[in-house]
Amino acid sequence: MNIINARVEDLRRAMADAGVDGWIINGTDPHQSEYVPERYRSRAFISGFTGSAGFVLVTKDKALLWVDSRYFLQAEEQISGTVFEMMKIDTPSYPDPYTYLKTNLAKGSVIGIDEATIPVSERERIEGIFRNTLTLKPMEDILDTVWTDRPALPEYEVVEVPVEYAGSSMKEKLEQVRTLMIEAGATHLLLSTLDDIAWLTNLRGRDILYNPLFMGYMLISTERACLYTGEKRFTEQLRARLEEDLAIQPYARLQKDLSSLWKHAALYYNPQKTSVMVAKSFGSYEKLEGREFTTDLKAQKNEVELEGMRRAHLLDGVALVNFLGRLDAKNGSYTELELAERLLDERSRNEHFLGESFNAISGFGAHGAIVHYAADEESNAKVEGNGLLVLDTGGSYAFGTTDVTRTVLFGKPTEEQIRDYTLVLKGHLALASARFPEGTNGYQLDVLARQHLWQEGLSYFHGTGHGVGFRLNVHEGPQSISPKPIVAPLKEGMIVSDEPGIYRSGSHGIRIENLLAVQEDGQTEFGTFYSFEVLTLCPFERDLIDPDMLTGEEVEMVDAYHAWVYDELYELIDDEAVEYLEYATRSLLGEE
Repeated sequence: MNIINARVEDLRRAMADAGVDGWIINGTDPHQSEYVPERYRSRAFISGFTGSAGFVLVTKDKALLWVDSRYFLQAEEQISGTVFEMMKIDTPSYPDPYTYLKTNLAKGSVIGIDEATIPVSERERIEGIFRNTLTLKPMEDILDTVWTDRPALPEYEVVEVPVEYAGSSMKEKLEQVRTLMIEAGATHLLLSTLDDIAWLTNLRGRDILYNPLFMGYMLISTERACLYTGEKRFTEQLRARLEEDLAIQPYARLQKDLSSLWKHAALYYNPQKTSVMVAKSFGSYEKLEGREFTTDLKAQKNEVELEGMRRAHLLDGVALVNFLGRLDAKNGSYTELELAERLLDERSRNEHFLGESFNAISGFGAHGAIVHYAADEESNAKVEGNGLLVLDTGGSYAFGTTDVTRTVLFGKPTEEQIRDYTLVLKGHLALASARFPEGTNGYQLDVLARQHLWQEGLSYFHGTGHGVGFRLNVHEGPQSISPKPIVAPLKEGMIVSDEPGIYRSGSHGIRIENLLAVQEDGQTEFGTFYSFEVLTLCPFERDLIDPDMLTGEEVEMVDAYHAWVYDELYELIDDEAVEYLEYATRSLLGEE
């Protein structure tokens, strides 16, 4: 029996002991994080699937993994040979997990889940679905009895982001938050989301790979702010400075303090981000629900943060062009991991580089069609001959975060590859050049990036854009650009990605990604309008562009972008990269 199957059998024995008929693993942590510390990589432990999103259900006779279209190929490969079956999210022939449970389990069956990982709102939603059929039972995590060497909670040291990079001190940010609390009628605010806490305190950690976060909670009143986290994280000097505005308490102390708030308190919290485990400690005082004030404050970068992001992208552009300039894309022979490492080496040459902002995606040929492909020693493909490399990488710098995807041509392209690339580029340009009125949500712009593909009967099945944090998470809300009707108007200072693509299974993938900052673009009689400032500095793949498929305006946009890239980077790159930059940024209609 392989190790995954053995773990499932162990889990089923623990389920029987706990009196539950099914066990849900949603793969998150007590803070509803997208990426989690090793202790909470429970989905990967039980199923072998390592993607960042997915839903596991184990019953007495079934082991099922639900994933969305980004992960169909990856999940199929990783669970092959195990008892797990893949279920496809948002695919008509596959039921959602709760419909499956209601259909396949007897009335009165009990479904367990770790109470630390299910938020209050999700518990209420599931209970509504299960009403009069099944029972949801949030409880202590029975996976502890199976995962006998489960890692402890991390407690790495934190560092402070200087005010000259952050733009505002923690004290100033607390004043902003308290003003919003008073306006909402709240005496206390509970923060569970790790990136909100990191932004508010100007502290960064390393509890989660690639995400500069630390495990903690905050409880803020109009008079006092308390941070609940590991007490070994702070140097004496840093702790003394923080304690001028902040009390520091043990991570596990939060529940006790929540239960003892005075009876006339009004606690503001987000039921979508607060776990059932934490909510069990709430007293009888008033509760106010809504999105954290810090989430919206954090999303709108101040001018200092924006300038830091521009600087980070300039340094990133130097690294990218030096990397591309040293590639022998006609006759060279590499591997996927080698190329990701070479780009990391170029970024690491800069003293302000702190590390990758996410695990690099380096997929050649058919691997490029796997949206979130992650090469390992076993899958590591040769990069040589004719083919396309999808290279999606990012850097964390002292004053900003980057995320960029380029599709790199090796050898000679096919007509289909050129056509696909140019269609994706047209959508990328359409979104980047959009002008839109105040109050516009990202989903209202999403079709701009898809329109040219749709006209040819083509599409892609992931979002077009996500928010990006300032020296924080590479995925940040509330803003996004996707077909999902998320109400979060794009506001000045927000940063979003622009990354349409196309993925042909077994053949090739194409994605082009730049980061954009929302900027005010004038007033008319119809109100305030916004547009995007492009932050990313890296040429498109010139030999994959068919100018005849572009309008005159689109050609001008590409040429203007390339002229800007050339002007910004020429004096900063290595001599070995100059020839590449000169060729890559030539006018599309220039002489050959």
